[in-house]
Amino acid sequence: MAWQLDKAHTEVGFAVKHMMVSTVRGRFKQFDGTIELDEGRPETSRVDVTIDLASIETGDEKRDGHLRSADFFDVARYPKATFTSTRIEPLGEDHARVFGNLTIHGVTREIPLDVTLEGQGRDMQGQRRAGFSLTGSFNRKDFGLGWNVALETGGWVVSETVKLTIDAEVLEPATPPAVAAR
Repeated sequence: MAWQLDKAHTEVGFAVKHMMVSTVRGRFKQFDGTIELDEGRPETSRVDVTIDLASIETGDEKRDGHLRSADFFDVARYPKATFTSTRIEPLGEDHARVFGNLTIHGVTREIPLDVTLEGQGRDMQGQRRAGFSLTGSFNRKDFGLGWNVALETGGWVVSETVKLTIDAEVLEPATPPAVAAR
C-alpha cells in the first residue's frame, strides 16, 4: 500500500564539516516521495524519494547559491536527486536498514540508510500515520561533487562526508467511503 509523505511534517536534511572545525546543516524544502509499505513483510516494502536540489537552504544565501552552482549540484543540468530502495533488511521490531540507489549530479550509487520507526497512530480524522527517522552518509566525491579548497593548516574547507537525516511522517491512503446500496 502506497503511503504518502506528509511534507508539512517531514524534513530532509544534511550536515557537513566546514574547515574541519564546525558542522554546517541544511535542508531541502521541496521533495516528494512514497513508501510502499508491507507491514506483514517489511523486507518487501519500497521507498522512492525525489528532491528538488534548487530548494536547498542552509541559512546563508551566498552559500546556498554556491551549492546550486556547477561547483556542486549544478541544478541547471541536474535539478533533482532521487533515492530508490533496492532492498530492506529488518533489524528488529522498530529498526531496519534500507539500501537504495541515490542519484545526484547524474551519478548513481547504492547507499544504506538506517531506519527507526518513531511511532504510529491515527489522526483526528481517523487516518493512520507513522513517523520514521532515517540516517546515513556518503562521500560527496563519489557523486562528482568535488569542489574544495585546501587549508594552509592542512585539511579542506568542506569535508567529503555528507551526513543525511530524514525525519518523515507518512500518511496511509484514505479509505474511500462505502457507497450505500439503493
